Amino acid sequence: MNKVILMGNLTRDPEIRYSQGENSLAIARFSIAVNRRFSRQGDTDTDFFNCTAFGKQAEFVERYFKQGSRMLLSGRVQNDNYTNKNGEKVYSVQIIAEEIEFAERKSTTDANAAAASGNFGGGAPQPTAAANDDFMNIPDGIEDGLPFN
Repeated sequence: MNKVILMGNLTRDPEIRYSQGENSLAIARFSIAVNRRFSRQGDTDTDFFNCTAFGKQAEFVERYFKQGSRMLLSGRVQNDNYTNKNGEKVYSVQIIAEEIEFAERKSTTDANAAAASGNFGGGAPQPTAAANDDFMNIPDGIEDGLPFN
């Protein structure tokens, strides 16, 4: 089984390109910084992973993520080993994204949701449809009325 789950922040804006041909496919390349839970003295506390997403996932990344955005990603590890022009073997690993979700911290999303919906208090928050997409903005705090948490 080859499965990886990462949560971290984009180190730069995603780079997107489209494959050639009649049925062009979106390809997004990005890297995320993932904090380690534990580290040894003298070791770095962060790992950086190069990631690639294809198709609808690539378009999702391009549209909604930028440098610093927090992301939850699941996918697989793929070796990208090759021999360079000097005849030296180069070893490389990348993450192929299969599922990507928002993972912004609550304090960040609270302010953004209030500003986006125009709801700064008073009355029940109402979901709003964002322009030109299939997503609905659900304001924070709405889950307080649900019978489970």
